[in-house]
Amino acid sequence: MNLLKEFSIQDKCSYLEDKKQTTHYKIIQNCSKESSAELIERGFRRFGKMYFRPICSDCDECKSIKIDVENFTLSKSARRILKKAKEIRTYIQRPTISHEHIQLFEKYHLYMQTKKGWEYSPTSFENYHNSFVSGHNDFGYEVLYFFENKLIGVDLIDILPQGISSIYFYYDPDFSRYSLGKLSLYKQIQYAKKADKKWIYLGYYVKDCPSLSYKAEYSPYKTLQGRPDLHEDFKWI
Repeated sequence: MNLLKEFSIQDKCSYLEDKKQTTHYKIIQNCSKESSAELIERGFRRFGKMYFRPICSDCDECKSIKIDVENFTLSKSARRILKKAKEIRTYIQRPTISHEHIQLFEKYHLYMQTKKGWEYSPTSFENYHNSFVSGHNDFGYEVLYFFENKLIGVDLIDILPQGISSIYFYYDPDFSRYSLGKLSLYKQIQYAKKADKKWIYLGYYVKDCPSLSYKAEYSPYKTLQGRPDLHEDFKWI
């Protein structure tokens, strides 16, 4: 693991109003699959070559959460979503970038700005590449969702020794009838079961943040205790 830079930044909280957020960053060149897994198990997330986690001194509302794949059972509604999407094709490959990617990414975020009040700023090829293409090494992938020949969803994931780290998913809101967000997660769980992976790492659960509180619906799950350093053991309960 080649650590290029390490720093912390305090800014407005991304998840809770009227709160500040302190985030610890590690910029890592050529991070191995094993090293990435060690970081993810300790509550870090990856965007490109950047690994980060919240380290707020007066708040611990951001809980790293992972789904227990072995004991997860698809509900009737989950099976209906999978059945309804039988016309949707998926392909898995290394992360790429194209005009289709950027157009879909922009369309999704403009939609979420209207629907949920997300802050919006246009992305560029460089920004997208730095966040979702760079740093994937031998463990990062994208799952492309197609309806006929139209790209309608992109699921960015890391396939690690013990599980799948769900990085980011965006989709075409014109195809919301297929519940694409839920569909992508059910597809991850199905793949993990076949590949004998134990966990789906979902990032952060924040009880009072609607964009993140839904994660508790996917039980059974475990949450990380504390903020262990790389030299310390980690504990999920």
